[in-house]
Amino acid sequence: MEYNSIRRKSKEVHVGSVTVGGQAPVSVQSMTNTDPHDYEKTLAQIEALAAAGCDIVRLAIPDKEAVSVLSRLKEKDNLPPLVADIHFNASLAVMAAEAGADKIRINPGNIGSADRVKEVVTACKKRGIPIRVGVNSGSLEKELLQKYGAPTAEALAESALANVRRLERFDFTDIVVAVKASDVKRMTEAVKLIAERCPYPLHLGVTEAGSESLGSIKNAIGIGHLLLSGIGDTLRVSLTADPVKEVQKGREILAALGMDDRRPIDLVSCPTCGRTKLDLEGVAAAFEARIGELHPPKRLKVAIMGCAVNGPGEAADADVGIAGGVKEALLFSHGKVLRMIPQEAIVDTLIETINHFDKL
Repeated sequence: MEYNSIRRKSKEVHVGSVTVGGQAPVSVQSMTNTDPHDYEKTLAQIEALAAAGCDIVRLAIPDKEAVSVLSRLKEKDNLPPLVADIHFNASLAVMAAEAGADKIRINPGNIGSADRVKEVVTACKKRGIPIRVGVNSGSLEKELLQKYGAPTAEALAESALANVRRLERFDFTDIVVAVKASDVKRMTEAVKLIAERCPYPLHLGVTEAGSESLGSIKNAIGIGHLLLSGIGDTLRVSLTADPVKEVQKGREILAALGMDDRRPIDLVSCPTCGRTKLDLEGVAAAFEARIGELHPPKRLKVAIMGCAVNGPGEAADADVGIAGGVKEALLFSHGKVLRMIPQEAIVDTLIETINHFDKL
């Protein structure tokens, strides 16, 4: 079953040039970790994130000086949409909207009184700027912690929906909802509850997930599970690592689910065994490092297999692949052997074959 045929229907929200929700592609986000007062370093990181495939970039806005940096950044051409991340201070949210932010991230429950929330809503509504309602297990309201005894999935969902209602009271519906927790199961359960109870697009992610290795696994499980269930419109893979890694891992999750048109290759490779007589690990790594050179006529499944005994058969559904021999490999397509190629020519041959696949 195709993903779009089971995808939860949600309202479309426009974050600058990026559509979030509806049937728009799932977008990948990250957040800068440079000093928010350092224009040059922040700009360089945003450009690096964009080059890695980041669709939307979030920036911490702790004070007026950071708003000034945001304003300067918005004067630059060809940057992805920028989201102002605001905590507690409604005035900063208003200033960020006036400075050109493409989206404002707040928790309406801690932004102040109803009048303060209304100020933010008015500023955003005037400029067509959506608001992301952000709730996580570390910022749950005290009354909900007392009611549920812990930041349970139900508590997180109740908090998020209460904050949504605070915006709806002022007839504001350009909303994205984000509910995160460091516990994968709790996060997925909370998001499912919200998906049933409101029509807004949902931002996915496991917060405080850890280092690149462990955090990537947690996010892949949580985000992947929800996307396979048809839930989710935008995502961030939160890692204690270079934000560019977050984007790369986010793209990899989408590619693994066949949901990323920017990744035209579905790469499969065997785990090797005693029959393998080729440096398959080296071949796979060298090929993956050159994926950026690939421009196939359509999305292709590429197989890098260890032996000629099982390779073409096990990967019979691959559009193109190799099966290792002794310092050589069979080149095959849909299980049919095309020719033998020497080890040193494997990667070059694969790239050439993929880029001219329509001529096979």
